Amino acid sequence: MESLKEEKLNKIKAECTDCKKCELGKTRKNIVFSDGNPEAKILLIGEAPGAEEDATGIPFVGRAGKLLTKLIEDCGLSRKNDFYICNTVKCRPPENRVPTDSEKQLCQNFLLNQIKAVNPKVIVLCGATSAKSFLGSKIKISQIRGSWFKILDDINATVIFHPSYLLRNHSELEGSPRWLTKQDLLKIKDFIN
Repeated sequence: MESLKEEKLNKIKAECTDCKKCELGKTRKNIVFSDGNPEAKILLIGEAPGAEEDATGIPFVGRAGKLLTKLIEDCGLSRKNDFYICNTVKCRPPENRVPTDSEKQLCQNFLLNQIKAVNPKVIVLCGATSAKSFLGSKIKISQIRGSWFKILDDINATVIFHPSYLLRNHSELEGSPRWLTKQDLLKIKDFIN
């Protein structure tokens, strides 16, 4: 039997599936609505679906997604149980470009309704696009990652590097982007416990 959260999220997903407000809705194979646990305390928001996500309808399943899952598991968390994962937009931008402000605006209601339905303890803004959507266009992720903010209705939020950036930065030495991301995930784990 569906929980009340799952019922709300399925209703939002059905509305999203019918959406053709922007050009992205006309070129998608699938909407990429979410993955993970609607009862999770951590809601992670990425940028936008890529080709593999568009093909499967699941966020973060490509190379970047596999790295994200590994980083989560290395910190003693479970992607399936501890996270609810979604993106700023639900359809793939052509050529994997960054979604426009207009596209994000047209998709924002779906995202805000997802957040409201899940009611997480913490929101993880994954990458610059996600962070700028909530914290303003002038931010620099290297300066704010790991910091804590209050967003929306006083929800705790933090910023991590996007795993696609980490794919280009292989070092795990102390101070490297991968090392910093692990530290950030460990802080999130401590925060929810």
